[in-house]
Amino acid sequence: MTNNKFDNSDPKHLNLYLYLVPVLGFFPAVWTLYQRKGNPQERAVSRLACTLAFVWLSSYLLLETSAKSAEFMTLPLLIMSSVVTSSYFVISVALMYRVWKRQPIWLPGFSDLSDRLP
Repeated sequence: MTNNKFDNSDPKHLNLYLYLVPVLGFFPAVWTLYQRKGNPQERAVSRLACTLAFVWLSSYLLLETSAKSAEFMTLPLLIMSSVVTSSYFVISVALMYRVWKRQPIWLPGFSDLSDRLP
């Protein structure tokens, strides 16, 4: 049996990737939290994925609504909205990379906020 560094075939480990998929990973993460199943690491990643998705969605909606109602600040608000969306995707990919490297999943501020979820 070879010890391949790139072998991450553990099904529980693959669930963590699924939870961290931007936008779509929110739904299995919520389902895991709703059913109160999974190991502590899965629940922690689910909480973090839900927190990231909620912060992104609320920021996106706020900036897009403000851009449509503002007369002279439209372009800066749209640019901020695209930066928020790009940051959400980059953070999700970075967290997926940390899962692949089997490093702890932790983000300053967001992890503390997500620990307050059930």
